[in-house]
Amino acid sequence: MRLMISLLLAAGPLLAIPAMAHDYQLGDVRIDHPFATPAPPSVPHGAAYLAITVEGDEPAVLIGASTPASDTVEFHDMTMEGGIMRMRQVSEIEVPAGITQTMRPGGGYHLMLMGLVAPLREGDSFPLTLEFAELGEIEVHVSVQSAGEGSAADHHHHHDH
Repeated sequence: MRLMISLLLAAGPLLAIPAMAHDYQLGDVRIDHPFATPAPPSVPHGAAYLAITVEGDEPAVLIGASTPASDTVEFHDMTMEGGIMRMRQVSEIEVPAGITQTMRPGGGYHLMLMGLVAPLREGDSFPLTLEFAELGEIEVHVSVQSAGEGSAADHHHHHDH
């Protein structure tokens, strides 16, 4: 019984701060710092961001994602073309071996949460299932926070190769 209480006490700080569990491992793929930006009630969609690192020799291909927070999840890529920001949907996101693909607000890849079930409020969190070709699925927990906070929090444990 005493061992059980010790384990619960030891796990207490982890249970109190789920936002600290920022990285997830699936085979040779690491997912870091999943977060979404707040979306008010008037906006029917939201955006989620994360970093995917491939630590092995094979590329990882993100082919699907789902969450109870929205009807569907789409992959989008934002690029600048002639001074105009263009967003296009892509069917998959490939991350080469030995590379970190970091998604951040303001450009590049991101996950669009289409048909939000409820507004995304700062401080909320929700599960997100990512599906990789060859590797299968992994569930991560996404924290809702302002774009500035997401970048700042990631700054402390950024791993570029």
